[in-house]
Amino acid sequence: MMPAVRAFRPADAKAVADLRRAVLPYLISTPQGVARQVSAAPAAQCLRLFVAELDGRIVGAVHSGLVHELGAPGRAAATPLVHPDHRGRGAGGALLTAAEAQLTAAGATRLFARAADEPGALAFAAHRGYRRTRPAGFLRLDLAGARLPPLPGRLPPLPGRLPPGVRLCTGADFGADPYPLFAADAEAAADGPGDTAGDAAAYENWLLRTWEHPDHDLGLTTVVTVDGEIAACTLATTDGLGRYSSGTTGTRRAFGRGPARLAATDSLRRARDAGCTEAFTGHDAANAPMLAINHALGYRPYAAEWRCVRELGRG
Repeated sequence: MMPAVRAFRPADAKAVADLRRAVLPYLISTPQGVARQVSAAPAAQCLRLFVAELDGRIVGAVHSGLVHELGAPGRAAATPLVHPDHRGRGAGGALLTAAEAQLTAAGATRLFARAADEPGALAFAAHRGYRRTRPAGFLRLDLAGARLPPLPGRLPPLPGRLPPGVRLCTGADFGADPYPLFAADAEAAADGPGDTAGDAAAYENWLLRTWEHPDHDLGLTTVVTVDGEIAACTLATTDGLGRYSSGTTGTRRAFGRGPARLAATDSLRRARDAGCTEAFTGHDAANAPMLAINHALGYRPYAAEWRCVRELGRG
């Protein structure tokens, strides 16, 4: 029997979060996060969440929406997810068809998707008319057994301490006014490699989708300041099940790589102290500086994928 595709209902949030963890264990997913992603989506995004249901059970899902923050109109994103036990029954194709139809009606002309770097997923993408653009991957760190580098000034004797004027803060320190952190995050994101680079998200959207997201952990988000100015930050998310993820680690252009490594190390230490046992982070294959930092911290390859694109209305 082929699964039926329908629109998401609020009661589906837990099932969709469970599905995401089964398919993409390296991404943070919680029921409250799924619900928030749908309810807080800006109108300009035209976001829809479709689910594939079989015998009363959700076996697949796809988020589809316009990438409206970018300077180029018409770009959109959608990646169908199907539970490993229910593949080969048409759920992925039905979900992608629903997403493509919705996005075409919303004015999309170019659709970006992700495909796992394995034969079945890549064949599915190629059959649907998607071409590969660039590789990416995810890294995992066993926090419970990790030997993290010491922080300067924490455990003497060390070759150096935090220089005068350098301070380690948490996201909670910016709770009253997170705009400076938004500006630093946007600058770092603009410098990162990718095939959908463009204008940074508007502050209001960043507040809704990042800062106020229920999976964002203020206590584990680390911000490095130099003489009161933000130099680097690591934005952390957690799921309450022992998983931690650094959604963004970046340094502002004027400060080099050192503050990024300091921010990442401090955030990981805080996460381990808080009881997290696994850490994940994503990376673009071309981001050699961040890959070097993550390797030094003990992260190792866990999963790989391809970013793919299709011109809608062609084939």
